[in-house]
Amino acid sequence: MNGIINAQLTALEQSENIKILMAVESGSRAWGFSSAESDYDVRFIYIRPKEFYLRLDQTRDVIEKPISDRLDVSGWDLKKALPLLRGSNPSLYEWFASPVVYREPCFMSDFHSLLKTCFLPKTCVNHYLNAAIRHENTYFTEPTVRAKKYLHTLRPLLACRWIIERGTPPPIPFTELADACLADEMKPYVNRLLDMKINTPEIKTIERIEPLHAYIESGIHEIRAAIRNMPDDQPASWEMLNSVFLTELGL
Repeated sequence: MNGIINAQLTALEQSENIKILMAVESGSRAWGFSSAESDYDVRFIYIRPKEFYLRLDQTRDVIEKPISDRLDVSGWDLKKALPLLRGSNPSLYEWFASPVVYREPCFMSDFHSLLKTCFLPKTCVNHYLNAAIRHENTYFTEPTVRAKKYLHTLRPLLACRWIIERGTPPPIPFTELADACLADEMKPYVNRLLDMKINTPEIKTIERIEPLHAYIESGIHEIRAAIRNMPDDQPASWEMLNSVFLTELGL
């Protein structure tokens, strides 16, 4: 599959007249609980020739290519990614921490110091908390639940705990997050869910796990309270981000 993905990335570079700066796997394959049926979700950052950025007309800064039912490829222009990085967009942090890397030029390693400078703990906690709340309100309204939805809800909740306790971006592998931040009494439930997610069909549904629901709800309340005590974030300077952009353009 790596060969297919890299071939698609090369074809995109040619058809779109872009240079791909980095490309990684996101979603369940990066989180470590993919099944045989899981899709491949490839995410990348690209840059165009400098003349493109001098146009007067507005142009798209996203490329989205659903290649097949199993392969989804999409990317952001660097000019879009850098302002989002200044706002500490969690998706970017997850991309750069992905354990599955398809393209890893020097740009990726050079970018890591910038990630540390731009990280905004309070902003990221708010993002992950809102994701957990959204998942809880969407996924758990019926007597039965798709097993993987518990994992999709717990992951942002545990990411919040990681950031509050450590002040750093959370790791991507779910098991690392769970080992560090999940209450011990919840681990047997989560281990069973991981086994189901990896070894059973994607449509697997189970009865509600009430102890996990209680844990999720109490966690949301605790994190809401913790956010109020976090210091306000200070975004990085535009000068530094402008310098990165101009360097990649060769200016």
